[in-house]
Amino acid sequence: MKQIAVVGSDSKLTDEVRRTAEGIGRDIAKEGCVLICGGRGGVMEAACKGAKSAGGITVGILPGLDRADANSYIDVAITTGMGYARNSLVVSCADAVIAIAGRSGTLSEIALSLNYGKPVIVVEGTGGISDSVDKVIEGILRVGPGEAVKTALAII
Repeated sequence: MKQIAVVGSDSKLTDEVRRTAEGIGRDIAKEGCVLICGGRGGVMEAACKGAKSAGGITVGILPGLDRADANSYIDVAITTGMGYARNSLVVSCADAVIAIAGRSGTLSEIALSLNYGKPVIVVEGTGGISDSVDKVIEGILRVGPGEAVKTALAII
């Protein structure tokens, strides 16, 4: 079973970004893949909600030690006590990484993904680091929301 990580902003989202993340989560589940994420709110929660609506499996790799910190759509909550260092685990267990919006934490996940040789797909038009990172870092694919999962699967 393929595993796709969704990384992105953990803060309040616009309605458009929330719908985008839910749609990508749904697409991941429809393709029979496991959704891996940081397990908390924002993009992670929206993607997990989408995956669960399509009967998918969600795994959250949490920064702290309390499984109760996971969003309500997480099936498997993995506690680490590692803080942001857990970003390495999020991307290392994925076959591909999809970035939606985001800030410095998302940037670290993108960089780690590239260091690990993982394909990185950024979703255009979602704001944050995802709208600019492909201009300064080689090896990142930029696609629209409807193409993110198809592109990831084509590369894996």
